[in-house]
Amino acid sequence: MGGRSFLTPAEKAFVEEAQDRIASSAEGEAAGEEEPSFFNRRRMIQTAVIVTILIVAIYFFLPQVVGLGNALDKLGEAEPVWLAVAVAFELVAFATYVALFRGVVGGDVLPLSWREAYEINMAGLAATRLFSAGGAGGIALTYWALRKAGMERRQSAARMVAFLALQYIWYPIALIVFGVLLRTGVLSGSSDVGVTIVPASIAGIILVLGILIALIPQDFERRIAKFAQGHRKAGLARRLASGPATLATGMRTAFDLVMHPSRGGLAVAGAIGFWAANIAILWASFRAFGVHVPLGVVVQGFFIGMLANLFPFAPAGVGAVDAGMIGAFFLFDLPHTEVLAAVLVYRVIAFWLPIPPGIVAFFQLRRTVARWEQEGRPADTDAHGEPIPVGAG
Repeated sequence: MGGRSFLTPAEKAFVEEAQDRIASSAEGEAAGEEEPSFFNRRRMIQTAVIVTILIVAIYFFLPQVVGLGNALDKLGEAEPVWLAVAVAFELVAFATYVALFRGVVGGDVLPLSWREAYEINMAGLAATRLFSAGGAGGIALTYWALRKAGMERRQSAARMVAFLALQYIWYPIALIVFGVLLRTGVLSGSSDVGVTIVPASIAGIILVLGILIALIPQDFERRIAKFAQGHRKAGLARRLASGPATLATGMRTAFDLVMHPSRGGLAVAGAIGFWAANIAILWASFRAFGVHVPLGVVVQGFFIGMLANLFPFAPAGVGAVDAGMIGAFFLFDLPHTEVLAAVLVYRVIAFWLPIPPGIVAFFQLRRTVARWEQEGRPADTDAHGEPIPVGAG
């Protein structure tokens, strides 16, 4: 294989170990090749009905239940200047999210242009927010796009794990740091254990689990295959082992990018910038209604509320995140009417505003994928788009 390799040592071993499976697994060959069928009429109608029900419940029914029926009237009092500031921060969030993605899976790893990275990211964002909880829709669409762009399936999966790990690693770190600072009084705001130490403790456990996953040996699949050799379930054991191996490779790649700014600076800056921009949108939304929220409170309330994004029955946590964020700021003893109005504005700008350009990006991405196919990009390639020879290594 000619040319310099830009894969990390872990990924080199990972790819080499997967060579024999690339040719032998017909089912695996088909994985990721079919376009995710998100943006069709039936799915759009189903999603629209669910989202409408959830929006009515959270923004019309909930205020009546908690005795804040005048919260929606408060929207007319928002200061336009601060709304414009919030929209500007959303544009920053767009840019940093694309930078994160290109820093992890673009550049030297895969020759993606900024425009191609934008199309993949915005289409994935729309799929995430409309069609699944926990981001599964966006993951499926992004994986499909990476495969079509020419990235080998195992490296595609590992880089997707790295992308998500690098994006969300700052989540538990922020909960720990700001929880401790609020509890100790370094930052102004509530020091109640329920909104400081409890979330920080849970975040610490999650962070430790991520580190433990990264410690899974690079040759995990080989060890499992050797252990199960001769057993009638050996093939199944090897396939089951591929999941933890992929997670471990992705986690190690994420940590490697954090530890080596020369390679991962763009990705790290994009991840931190993405969260900072989203928090700034929420901060500006509060300011639009004349509420001055301390830094520690807006950060901690934001991340506690966003935990509801994992609610399994709503697309991307629609309704659940709104309620979670509202409840979090209620616990911080902020004025309830202003909280409801500010969270509504934040969600409109940060959640709903990217969806129309995301849908447009999906159709742009389809044209880009068609161009890639006309160019004959192979489905299994190295970092430079060169075919990986079956059985090599």
